[in-house]
Amino acid sequence: MIKFSKMHGLGNDFVVIDAINQDIVLTTAQIRFIADRHFGIGCDQLLLVDAAESADADFRYRIFNADGGEVGQCGNGARCFGRFVHQHGLSDKTVIPVEVAGGIIHLTMEKNGQVTVEMGVPQFSPAQIPFVADAEAPRYTLEIEDAVYEIGAVSMGNPHAVLQVASFEDAPVARLGLLIEGHSRFPARVNVGFMEVVDARHIRLRVFERGAGETLACGSGACAAVAVGRRWGVLEDEVLVDLPGGSLWVRWSDEASSVRMTGPATHVYEGMIEL
Repeated sequence: MIKFSKMHGLGNDFVVIDAINQDIVLTTAQIRFIADRHFGIGCDQLLLVDAAESADADFRYRIFNADGGEVGQCGNGARCFGRFVHQHGLSDKTVIPVEVAGGIIHLTMEKNGQVTVEMGVPQFSPAQIPFVADAEAPRYTLEIEDAVYEIGAVSMGNPHAVLQVASFEDAPVARLGLLIEGHSRFPARVNVGFMEVVDARHIRLRVFERGAGETLACGSGACAAVAVGRRWGVLEDEVLVDLPGGSLWVRWSDEASSVRMTGPATHVYEGMIEL
């Protein structure tokens, strides 16, 4: 039997498992079963709280999409990770250094119950995203089904494509998100953000996540959208990001600094599952 917590960040939901005090080895098929909303528990991502491999971190944070694939970053999950280790007595620190695939991030437990995540410095180099392009540029064009779309591309520890749209509600998220996710210029696939700019300090965003489809919220997607919007000169350094599941504050002062994201993390219930 495996103990788990069900949590969510703005409706982006997770199964969180302590892999420090339990012997956890999960196959891709088992992760898919856990994530299945009809036969398993149901979640967008499965999160493992593991022992750190780096001396600079207190924990290792591993993320698996509903299709079983491991990914490098999930901002909403990071906030839930911080709340989990606090609630389960694994840490009493206010600022928690956590190891992810791309390096070390820091989780700050705010006095109002929200969690701030230092998501790292955005990476715009095509090789780091990864994205197939001759040179780095603020904007790129993608040809899809005889149409041309303008995007920004960035890595926030995982790859993101961002499109600016006129209407949050009318954006073709399901159709176009799937086509861009698997586009040949993104060799590791990509998360796709559809961004409506309300004003320089306010955007509305929907995200099609690779391996999960459209979710109610995506923390790294919110950070990616703000980073791209800042590069395009349409956003200020502090932005309210409205997602279908709720709102996040994203702050990015300059290209050498880490993006900071603040939002809620909600515990739903504890459970046990037999695999």
